[in-house]
This record gives sequence, structure tokens and C-alpha cells, in this order.
Amino acid sequence: MRILTARRTLLKMGLVAVALPGCFRAAIAAARPTAVVELFTSQGCSRCPPADALFAELADRDDLVALAYHIDYWDYLGWEDRLAAPENTERQNDYGEVLGTAVYTPQIVVNGHVDVVGADRAAVLDALQSTSESAKALNVDVRLSAGVQNIAIEIGEGEAQAAGAHVLLVYYSPRFTAEIRAGENKGKTVEYRNIVTAYQTVGVWHGKSLRLEFPKTEIKSRGGCCAVLVQSADKDGNPTAILGAAQLKAVS
Repeated sequence: MRILTARRTLLKMGLVAVALPGCFRAAIAAARPTAVVELFTSQGCSRCPPADALFAELADRDDLVALAYHIDYWDYLGWEDRLAAPENTERQNDYGEVLGTAVYTPQIVVNGHVDVVGADRAAVLDALQSTSESAKALNVDVRLSAGVQNIAIEIGEGEAQAAGAHVLLVYYSPRFTAEIRAGENKGKTVEYRNIVTAYQTVGVWHGKSLRLEFPKTEIKSRGGCCAVLVQSADKDGNPTAILGAAQLKAVS
């Protein structure tokens, strides 16, 4: 079954926003990831399996938030990627407008700033290194923590655009193995990692400390894992710089 982006309202999700004391900032600074890696891939693209393999290595790193968005525009080649969703393709198109790039797979976007061919190991590692050491690094403290019934997002203070940055909650499944029986990758068995199942904007961050809570059931029903991205947007609402991020690799 094709997985679609959740579009529930904050009230329906039970989200609560409260002021967040500044004392937590030092404690989570050391855990801040160095980069967010977003891979746009497809089971129907012959160039994607090497990128999927490289991405699996990145998904194992504790210093990265790695998210794989399966897109649907290669389905016409004879194999429907059932991990794909049109919303993932839309996010890639939005990045294309901001970055001035054509849509292609496999594509990796780092911190919302730079894109590289997802199968080019040297280019990917160079982008990760250069981004983490520049002004494009993740500079906003973000923490995800699990309570008995709820998940809490905590965001520290920092500089934000006047319009604020979107707080994007991304649900994902940690792994899935696909036996591809048709199309360009016919006969291959590929293991996929950190597959995005849905994402939604759950708040706006204006540079002040912020705390949001939402039910654990929202995560469990959409893959069991989640990440939060604090991401700026352009005047048209397209995603731009990622300012901070965190993830929970398992929710019990």
C-alpha cells in the first residue's frame, strides 16, 4: 500500500507548545548531529542500488540524520516502488527550485544546501565534511525524547528568519528488503534503510526556546522511528537551510 504524508492538524495530534528553559542546551550540544542527509531514490532506477548501499553506511552513523525518500516518477519503467509517495517527489521538486538543479536519482541533499549524486562516494563524503565545517552546519540545538506516552521535541534558542523556520516531523521505517521482479533492477534484492513513510510540519520556530509534545502512537503507526528537522523556507514555502535536527531510532 502506498504510504501518504500525514495531514492531521496539531490539535488532532494532541500537540502542545510550551516555553522551554534554556538549561538543557549544554546537555544536548554534544549530541547534535553534524549533518542531515536526504536521499531521493527509487527501486525502478538502475543507478540507485549503489547509492542505497552507500546510504546504508551513512544510516549507521550516529553523527548523521539520514532519511531516504522514495520517489514515484520511475514507476512507468515496469516496477512500482511501493515505498514511494508523490509527496516525496514534491519535496525533491521543491529542492530543485531552491538549488537550481534538475530532478534526478539518486540525489543526496545535505543540510538543505547542497546536492550531489548519491552514488558518488567521494562527492558525498566531501559534501558532509565541508558542510559540517562551514556556516551551513547545524547550529540550533534540538532534542527528541520519549516519555511513557508522549514524544517531546525540544528546540533551543537561535537566529531565525522573521517568518520563522518550519518544525518538520519525519516518520521513517528503519529497514526494508525488496525483491525487485521487473524494471531496470529486475532480479535484484536490495535492502533499504531509514525509509520515510510520512512527514508534516508540526510547528514554527521563531528563535525562542520551544517544546512540543505528541503521542507515541503517531510514531509507532508510521514506521517506529522519527526525526525532527528545523528548516527555513523561502518566500514560496520551499525548503532551504536545515538549522537543526535530531532523531529517535526506535520508539517502544
